[in-house]
Amino acid sequence: MTTVSFTQMKHGTHADYAMLQELEHPFHAKTAQRLLNELERQGQDSLDGYPISRLGHALQSATRAWQDGADDDWIVAALLHDIGDGLAPQNHDRMAAEIIRPFVREEVTWVIEHHGAFQMIYYAHHLHGWNPNERDQYSHHPCYPTAVDFCERWDQNCFDPNYKNQPLAFFAPKVHAVFGRKAYADDVIRSGEVLGLGSALS
Repeated sequence: MTTVSFTQMKHGTHADYAMLQELEHPFHAKTAQRLLNELERQGQDSLDGYPISRLGHALQSATRAWQDGADDDWIVAALLHDIGDGLAPQNHDRMAAEIIRPFVREEVTWVIEHHGAFQMIYYAHHLHGWNPNERDQYSHHPCYPTAVDFCERWDQNCFDPNYKNQPLAFFAPKVHAVFGRKAYADDVIRSGEVLGLGSALS
């Protein structure tokens, strides 16, 4: 079995990371379960100003995506989009994007990486000095309409204590399937392809 040092991992290319997966790196094999464990733990975390937990928000988001007929990339992204909010509140979107980047379409990653700016239009007026039009800086980006739709359909409306979402166990097989893919595979990343949210819905 080939040995790859942590120095090589740190400075490697996408191909190097894919090779690590081919070698059945033990950290990769357990990624999905660690993420599910963290989401479960977040069932104890309240969201300031909202009558639901962080897990509740994640499950509402994923359930709405699933009910809309979205594919696994979008459902898992919706489930994980705020997983870093408690640890990295100012850049939680980028944290979540780095978690999913090797395993989902490039378009999905871009939306998750920038959804924080797009959410500003819904709540920046509650925060002193924040810009509700933060998303305007991306108005010419091909993924802009997709990010607008993501936030409207599967984020800003997912704080309802009366919403009947699916349990975490329902989404676990999808998380395992997505994180069981070959990292950075061309047919998964589909670089440069922008389909828009509507194309992912049934």
